[in-house]
Amino acid sequence: MWKIIAKYFNKYPKRKLIAQKMLEYGLRLKDNRIYCAEIELSDSKISRAFDIDRRIISDTIKTIKEKKDLIRVYSRLTPSCNLKNVATEMNWGVIEIVPEDPTEPGLLAEVATILANNKISIRQAIGEDSHLTEEPRLFIVTEKPIPGILLPKIRQAKGVKALLIH
Repeated sequence: MWKIIAKYFNKYPKRKLIAQKMLEYGLRLKDNRIYCAEIELSDSKISRAFDIDRRIISDTIKTIKEKKDLIRVYSRLTPSCNLKNVATEMNWGVIEIVPEDPTEPGLLAEVATILANNKISIRQAIGEDSHLTEEPRLFIVTEKPIPGILLPKIRQAKGVKALLIH
């Protein structure tokens, strides 16, 4: 998906950055404004967050509105709650997996099977997009901390390059 979107911004790296961050954070375009769910974000605050001129925000919005491919995507984005940073406070577990090949299917299924066989429920699984992140990771939040005895099994799952437990 990102390759299709990026082609509209290749000549403008700062617009490309804003378009990428909008995708990453689930920020949508509505009525010439950028929203996080129903919260309208000001161009000036977005520009300060990324240390760019606020006119670049307007130019990015204009580019998105002019291209049907883009408006179909950016008008439907929604933010998503990521539980990984609060998991330890809730006495949940977090597994961070660096995949060998993020485009290869089956990694989540392998790890989910190991967890299910050990009666551990998954509360959330979030995989970073390989087109938006240099070294994408899969984060799995579990109903309880992962027992150490399962770590070797998870490390040996097909497609796991590296494993971190939080």
